[in-house]
Amino acid sequence: MGLLFTPRKIGELEIKNRFVHSATCEGMAEETGEVTEKLIKRYRDLARGGVGLIIPGYMYVHPLGRTNKYQIGIYKDEMMRGLAKLAGAVHEEGGTIAFQLAHGGRQTTRNIIRQTPLAPTGKYRDPLYFVKPRAMTEEEILSTIEDFGNAARRATEAGADAVQLHCAHGYLINQFLSPFLNLREDAWGGSDENRFRFLREVVHEVGEALPSGMPLFVKLSTNDFTPGEGVTPPLARKYAGWLVELGIDAVEVSSGGWFSFMKTLRGDVPVKELMKNVSWWKKPLGYVVIKRMVGKYDLEEGYNLEAAKMIKPVLGDVPLMLVGGMRTVPFMEEVLEQGYADFISLSRPFIREPDLVKKIAEGKAEDAACVSCNRCIAALFYGLPIRCYYTGF
Repeated sequence: MGLLFTPRKIGELEIKNRFVHSATCEGMAEETGEVTEKLIKRYRDLARGGVGLIIPGYMYVHPLGRTNKYQIGIYKDEMMRGLAKLAGAVHEEGGTIAFQLAHGGRQTTRNIIRQTPLAPTGKYRDPLYFVKPRAMTEEEILSTIEDFGNAARRATEAGADAVQLHCAHGYLINQFLSPFLNLREDAWGGSDENRFRFLREVVHEVGEALPSGMPLFVKLSTNDFTPGEGVTPPLARKYAGWLVELGIDAVEVSSGGWFSFMKTLRGDVPVKELMKNVSWWKKPLGYVVIKRMVGKYDLEEGYNLEAAKMIKPVLGDVPLMLVGGMRTVPFMEEVLEQGYADFISLSRPFIREPDLVKKIAEGKAEDAACVSCNRCIAALFYGLPIRCYYTGF
């Protein structure tokens, strides 16, 4: 099966094949963030299905960084027992696991965090959550950096093989990196170097918490698709070069955020499901906005590939993981053979087929069964756990 099943190292960590489960919100944790048996089963099944590297969904490093009611938390030591069971289940099936550390910043609601969301700048009402954030103080910025370091320590003690920082999709680190969302005029904004400072400090803090040889990854947005210019491929290329200088071990290339959530996903726009439980007063405008999206975001296989081609040369020997509409084996193999990426990251295909890698290895599949209907994503808005909802919910 060519390069797809050739082992590859990330730092000192060997991955048995080139398939990565890209972090996917599961909606399966307790409301307090603790790991559940449903979560453990999901990732045990993926490891059993042959996925080389598993990155579970976003783990919030502080209660104010939570964006989903049933999201995994990693903000206190009492959570480590469940996190250790999660890592252990993957290891028992011969898999490798990296914990993704994140903070939602502005992308949450008062109902979830019980206060006004924090952001680099208190400007713009969020288009999905309809909340205007509050600008973080210097003290809050420094405290949040420490939260990432503490979460990294918990990840190592729980048995994770690596850590990934979520710097994409409009969450807090991405907010600091974005010229559109970060309008600060102090040392944390105003120039590319200052906007990168938050991520630089987080990398240093997390690096101090990781044992020698434990890899640190970054998930990086290459295009924010915000109303004004945010992170674009040339800026992402600059950031990627700086990350290599900091010694990170891999970069996962993605794009988009909640200002343009269908550009993040591509595929069908499930109007009925997205509007199912929307408040009556939001429905008239909501239907207009959502229906305008229909037919405009058809899936293009490898829709982040061109950005990956720009970024790969500055990475040197640092591996690149490519996510975004990867669906067919010949396309995946070509991406690897041409050197555009070193790993293939999948999200929605593994929701429908946790054993997809095994099927490919056995010659039983040449492409993913996922049709990108996006009902799985719509379900998360209503507190439903992640699974394939192709026939509805």
